[in-house]
Amino acid sequence: MTRVAVSGAGGRMGRLVAGAIAEAPGLELVSAFDPGHAGATVAGVVISSDPTVVGEAEVVVEFTTPDVVMANLAAWRSHGVHAVVGTSGFDADRLVALRKSWGSGPPNCLVVPNFSIGAVLMMRFAELAAPHFAASEIVELHHDRKVDAPSGTALSTAARIQAAGGRQERNVESTETVAGVRGGDVGPRVHSVRLPGLLAHHEVLFGSPGETLTVRHDSSDRISFLPGVLLAIRAVASLPDPVTVGLDALLGI
Repeated sequence: MTRVAVSGAGGRMGRLVAGAIAEAPGLELVSAFDPGHAGATVAGVVISSDPTVVGEAEVVVEFTTPDVVMANLAAWRSHGVHAVVGTSGFDADRLVALRKSWGSGPPNCLVVPNFSIGAVLMMRFAELAAPHFAASEIVELHHDRKVDAPSGTALSTAARIQAAGGRQERNVESTETVAGVRGGDVGPRVHSVRLPGLLAHHEVLFGSPGETLTVRHDSSDRISFLPGVLLAIRAVASLPDPVTVGLDALLGI
């Protein structure tokens, strides 16, 4: 039985994940940490504002915010607890800092830009397509309470397209009569949409003369993230590297 803690347990994803852990075979929810919801109960566990409660676990799942995630991870590292990070907005600078500060394992840290297995496959399909088209753009659409833009998944997808040899050969230089209308330029241009009624959606568009290809993934319910979360919890302790990014290695892709 693997003992698991949830950090950020009072948030939407934290509560959902805590419930899934409590019901999952071979996992036991032993503690929950969230200073903003201390005293509340999630999946039968009282949420604490004391970070030392995480030390009761073997694995902690981190669903907090970018402003506290690095300090939290340093604390979990000091407690010898493996960490699975699902915090939104975990950008490249934080990843570089994490690799420097985490050191050698154990414990291990697994940073997951997107827990949806379908989204992981979408990124892989985009990577395969990248060298075969003249240019690409990414549109990410999320609910209006998402705090970061663009999404971590969009940035990861853009980086993977670039690393796979993706080209950006456009015949016309853009002139913006409205600032920012062409999106953010990170290699592929990235466009962010925030609307009520959406959850998490990513669309990668590839184009060459005479043809286009669209790779799209939609999450319509947060339960789509749970299989990936549980997979990460079960696998993090056995990963060969102290810091790993993404579910790809766990899926064999």
